[in-house]
Amino acid sequence: MTRVSLIVPCYNAARTLRLCLESVLAQTRVPDEIVVVDDASSDGSAALAEELGCRVVRLPDNRGVSAARNAGVAATSGEVIFFLDSDVALRPDAVASALAILEEDPGVGCVHGVYDTQPLIDDGPVEWYRLLHQVHWRSRHVGEVNSVVFALAAVRREVLEAAGALDEGLRDCEDVEYSSRLAVVTRIVLSDAVVGRHDEGHRLLPVLGEQWRRALPLIPLALATARRGAAKPENANSRAGILACALALACLPLALLSPALLAVPAALVGWFVVADPGLLRFVRRERGTAFTAYFMAVHLAVHVVLVAGLAVGSLRVLRPARG
Repeated sequence: MTRVSLIVPCYNAARTLRLCLESVLAQTRVPDEIVVVDDASSDGSAALAEELGCRVVRLPDNRGVSAARNAGVAATSGEVIFFLDSDVALRPDAVASALAILEEDPGVGCVHGVYDTQPLIDDGPVEWYRLLHQVHWRSRHVGEVNSVVFALAAVRREVLEAAGALDEGLRDCEDVEYSSRLAVVTRIVLSDAVVGRHDEGHRLLPVLGEQWRRALPLIPLALATARRGAAKPENANSRAGILACALALACLPLALLSPALLAVPAALVGWFVVADPGLLRFVRRERGTAFTAYFMAVHLAVHVVLVAGLAVGSLRVLRPARG
């Protein structure tokens, strides 16, 4: 029988870690070893994991999620590595479903999953925005894909060895960078049979800050992906929506010529709102019309930060060339 090692990178995750690990212990196919890599937490996360019978690997300094995952791989022996974030609780059949997909097709080296439409802990409207956006974009890409999200993902060890270790210099977008290496050595499947409940960010400013950090390296990473010959990763956002937001921002100075010209960026914002009709229908079905209006307001704010981050990231790429 295939030996499965489940790895949970953990940093100050006591709030969700018990729910996460209890879901692992309740799997219909319990992993052969469960390892929590504690990335220098200060909230008792390691003790909680040990209390539940898990093996804990302690890192002396906080080194980020890539270093924690690499340490977990080095400390385990399973033929399949199941990566699970500490803020995700698996559906009882998640591990078994991932293994079934790998066993059915030896050419598939990685299977990752989707989030449930219900949060792990309900923390309010910002979390609902984040969760529903994540659920929608992943669900529309179910099938064979070019990228992986490590929040709940099963990967053959031989494939990890072929692709190499995660880049420990990246604390954001590490999954984007790794996807460009993984996709050239194996096939990747995104499956709605592998499901977990996620505890998303619930405060707007930290969510926008995270979007900024993730946007900055996207252009350099896209160029690296092209150089490796890997296919483009799946988009979390509508390209039309990104373009509409970028044009709206670019047209704002028109108001200096005449206030009436504010109608131009306003029309572009209207385009942004309807650029992804599937998303609108999904959110309205899940939470109603009033929440959909709130959702789109937050979505616009996130896109403003995304566009700004992409612009600054592009300038950072061009600056060395000019020097």
